[in-house]
Amino acid sequence: MTEHPAQSDSNATNDQGRGGSSTLSRLAARLESSELAEAPRELLREALGATGAEPGAPAVPHPDQGVFLDSISVSGFRGIGRKARLPLTAKPGVTLVVGRNGSGKSSFAEGVETALTGRTARLDKQRGEVWRRHWRNLHDGTDPKVEVRLAIAGDPRLSTLTCTWPSDDVTAPAVEFRRPGHGRRPFADIGWERALNDYSPFLSYADLDKVLNGRPSEQYDSVAAILGLGELADADERLQGTEKALASALKQVEAERPALVEALSALDDPRADRALVVVGGAGDPDLVELGALVTALPDADEGRLRELRATAALTGPDLGAVGASVDRLREAIAVLDDVRASGAEDAHQRAELLAKALEHSLRHEDEDTCPVCGSDRPLDEEWADRATEQVATLRLEAATAWEARTGLRDAVDAVRHLVTPVPARLPAPLVDPWEEWQACRAIDDAERLAASAEAAALVLADACAALREEALRELEKLDEEWRACVTRLAGWLDRARPAYAGRSRLRQVRAARKWLKDACAELREERLRPFEDYSQRIWEELRQQSNVDLRSVRLTGSEKATVRKLVMEVSVDGTQAAALGVMSQGELHSLALSLFLPRAAAPDSPFGFVVIDDPVQSMDPAKVHGLAKVLHDLGETRQVVVFTHDTRLQRAFTNQDFPVTVLEVEREGRSAVIVRRVTDPVGQALADARALVRTPNLSPVAMTHVLPSLCRTVLERAFSEAAWLRLHRAGLAEHEAEKTVAGAVTLMDIAALGLFGDPSKRAGAVYREVRRRCGPGVVDLIRQCQEGAHPSGTSMPDPHRFVDDIKAVALTVRKPEEGP
Repeated sequence: MTEHPAQSDSNATNDQGRGGSSTLSRLAARLESSELAEAPRELLREALGATGAEPGAPAVPHPDQGVFLDSISVSGFRGIGRKARLPLTAKPGVTLVVGRNGSGKSSFAEGVETALTGRTARLDKQRGEVWRRHWRNLHDGTDPKVEVRLAIAGDPRLSTLTCTWPSDDVTAPAVEFRRPGHGRRPFADIGWERALNDYSPFLSYADLDKVLNGRPSEQYDSVAAILGLGELADADERLQGTEKALASALKQVEAERPALVEALSALDDPRADRALVVVGGAGDPDLVELGALVTALPDADEGRLRELRATAALTGPDLGAVGASVDRLREAIAVLDDVRASGAEDAHQRAELLAKALEHSLRHEDEDTCPVCGSDRPLDEEWADRATEQVATLRLEAATAWEARTGLRDAVDAVRHLVTPVPARLPAPLVDPWEEWQACRAIDDAERLAASAEAAALVLADACAALREEALRELEKLDEEWRACVTRLAGWLDRARPAYAGRSRLRQVRAARKWLKDACAELREERLRPFEDYSQRIWEELRQQSNVDLRSVRLTGSEKATVRKLVMEVSVDGTQAAALGVMSQGELHSLALSLFLPRAAAPDSPFGFVVIDDPVQSMDPAKVHGLAKVLHDLGETRQVVVFTHDTRLQRAFTNQDFPVTVLEVEREGRSAVIVRRVTDPVGQALADARALVRTPNLSPVAMTHVLPSLCRTVLERAFSEAAWLRLHRAGLAEHEAEKTVAGAVTLMDIAALGLFGDPSKRAGAVYREVRRRCGPGVVDLIRQCQEGAHPSGTSMPDPHRFVDDIKAVALTVRKPEEGP
């Protein structure tokens, strides 16, 4: 049996078994015992603690430990039309799925890979339009669907993964996960993506090429992911970010110093000379002295400076806005003049006069004379009706006049709005011009307003501009050059204080990163060693007569480095060489398997299964023989499902007497795919018993001693299979389950383990349970199987009937009853 890397290094087992969080714990212990100074130690504690990983918890969301495949059902996808089901046994062991090319077997492999990962190796390699357009099976009109039933450790009931395609895009499946007691959820929400990427349980022929021919960084990442060093790379990235920020700030203020020196050198000022000594000197500047220079007030009178700055900030009228408003006002005046000439204005006045007369007549209905001329003509109802009609007519004619007056009012308001109030502090030369400008607000005559506003604005704007220029010149003379330099120095000082203060922290961060880099290199080699050993042991099984030795598997670079790669060193007849340059295609595929299988079988992997599609191509018979041994050894701790059309692999298992379950896939008309079990451990033992019964001219002892022993083997294998399933559902670790099954020696022990999960149950309890499940005659059958080992043997009146009865019992007890 090939020793697993975890069995060869207990430290590696413990570390890998707990994932990256254990790596953090080990690194923290190493840090506390190191001679590193306390300040960089604290930086490392903060960076490592920021991963958020709790001790003993997985560093990334993982599926439950121990996920096995119970069955794969496919319909309407690739080579499968109506629904076809591939039954599997959810426990460690090897299952070969065989069939000729085109039988549909790879559709099962691609279906389960697509359901779990959303992709297949074939899709990655063959991105052509034809493959993308014709992935649906055209027979029976069945919508494509993949259903994977999963056994999860600790859960007595099966979970279901359902994959459908709402569109014709094969790369966009909709995948739903249903776990009894947990409801239905999109598969993307349950957190398996990282684990599927790090511990991919799928390997196809296309992947074999990718393992060796992919980009160096991809080869590196595929191995580094399972070493649990990702959190350390994240911690280094955090430290690197801190280092970059500190170094960048220091670099920036240092880069600004030459320009400051140049600006200070250009000033003829004793304060600039003192600042120049500080900024232009060697080493870090005296920021305290520079701060005192920056905060000191200039010699010039501050009140005068404030007055000049206020003058320099004065803004007079906006001549552009004033000009536009005055033009609008004059246009409104012209429009109103035109309206008056047209008679519309007279109509407006007459309408208003009649309206007032109507209003008066309504208030004084008993009046007999006209209130205007004193005549005897009364303003009666007849007159009021005529007047009302006339007012309406006149007002319609006067609408143009009303619009003209409204336009004029708006234009007047617009000009007045531009006249700003007199500022609180106004230089003497601006008092009269500003009062003239302010007086425009009181002008009622529109024409005079237009002329006055235009003239006053021009005079005031010119006066403001002249005073502003004069104030700026005086400011420059008084102290503004030094003040501008002070402002520049103050800004630089604000950046320089934290930058120079961070220099010591920068040294600490760099010391922390150096320590972490060295520690990561040591841990990486330590974690890689069992992986490398396991790869070499697999290679030794697969190489057979090859004269190529796998010397080492190394990772160069680091997780975040641009140049990182997986290095495989081999030797040919003792001469060192590069693997890719000297190995045949079959040897390269064997080497790829040597790299993939340790990754898939890593103790930290949550997947108890490995699916391998077409691994035999390019292998000679000797290597196929070695592959069977490797898969057999892997099958002792993993559920290994291998799809192959090459009959040599099945023969290699048979020739070496390795237990294996063989499922044959056949494709009939209209893509109807049939799956039948060729053999399994229980079926193989039954076949041996039937073959004995059918053999003519046997001695009586063959029936009384040998046949009962063969049937006892049938029951042992059936109860053992039930025991594996029961222990797995109970959440027992694989190595513990293996130890428990191996410890059950007698038939009663194995039966008790399969029926109850407890090998210590007495025979009476076993007999009561099998009688409940299989009927009253089962106890006599079991006793007959046991008596075959006695010298007297057991009577066998009907051997055929006996084997049939044993088969019925085995089929009943080989799987434990599911809980409620």
